[in-house]
Amino acid sequence: MAEMTETANMQAQITLIVAKDGTGQFSTITEALNTLEEDDIRPAVIYIKRGIYKERLTIRRPFLTFEGEDPQETVITYNLGARMEMEDGTKRGTFRTYSVFIDTHDFTARNLTFENSAGPGAVVGQALALYVDGDRILFDNCRMLASQDTIFTGPLPPKEIEKNGFIGPKQYAPRINGRHYYKDCFIRGDIDFIFGSATAYFENCELYSQDTGREINGYVTAASTPEGQEYGYVFEGCHFTGNCPPRSVYLGRPWRNFARVVLLHCRMEEHIRREGWHDWGKREAHDTLYFAEAGSTGPGAVPEERPEWVTLLNEDELTPYSRARVLGGKDGWMSGR
Repeated sequence: MAEMTETANMQAQITLIVAKDGTGQFSTITEALNTLEEDDIRPAVIYIKRGIYKERLTIRRPFLTFEGEDPQETVITYNLGARMEMEDGTKRGTFRTYSVFIDTHDFTARNLTFENSAGPGAVVGQALALYVDGDRILFDNCRMLASQDTIFTGPLPPKEIEKNGFIGPKQYAPRINGRHYYKDCFIRGDIDFIFGSATAYFENCELYSQDTGREINGYVTAASTPEGQEYGYVFEGCHFTGNCPPRSVYLGRPWRNFARVVLLHCRMEEHIRREGWHDWGKREAHDTLYFAEAGSTGPGAVPEERPEWVTLLNEDELTPYSRARVLGGKDGWMSGR
């Protein structure tokens, strides 16, 4: 794959411009995507000017960059929820609610908002702004807005717990671990709003928990790291914020028993519960999950209250969790940034 990436970078770049006001080559992102062939490995950039683009997108073309004009004012949005009915009368379910589905490798997004505007999870159920299932995926200075299940970092776990729980585009696809990098992003949600099985590194991001009106206002993460996978989620220098009452939000819970989440030098406001983490009622997961913190600060950082199955790391134990180590892989991706 590294050789293919190098070959692609030597080819002439394709540049397309999308503008709602008619000043670009296309007025919709869909039109621009339709001009790109999925088997074309030349790098391509779609510049997206300010505007609200109500479009549901599927991206399978590799070596593609979405470049927004302004992260606040360049918005890709749609509004599907899990409890909505399909034409056949069945419920849509979680994995058919995405606003944008990224099913490729070497995709980059900068200066954009990805939104699912379906509504609160208590009303519409899960509603994905992003379904991301690929390798070498970068989000830089982006905003992800939804309620329950804002970002799914695929792949799916090997097996579903509930019958038909995985109905969607990758239900029967091979489970292939990908690497995702979220840099300087704002991510908003309530219940399990970052969840899935990928190796994902979050650097200098704001994780905003919104009030649900419940005693427990949600969980920021719900990792499903496969057994034997070295890394799950790593958060470096991130800020956990929100508008929830004090002590009402958990940092995470294990969607699957081998979940791995590591927080490094993160600031946590008062909405984070003193115990920090939840086991989802899975006592058997205490011996298999890996939830860890180092250098946490703020009123939500209460190390003495964390459960005994949470690891508190020293500064001299953090070398394995550098961005280069987590994302580098065999091709050295992101190692030199």
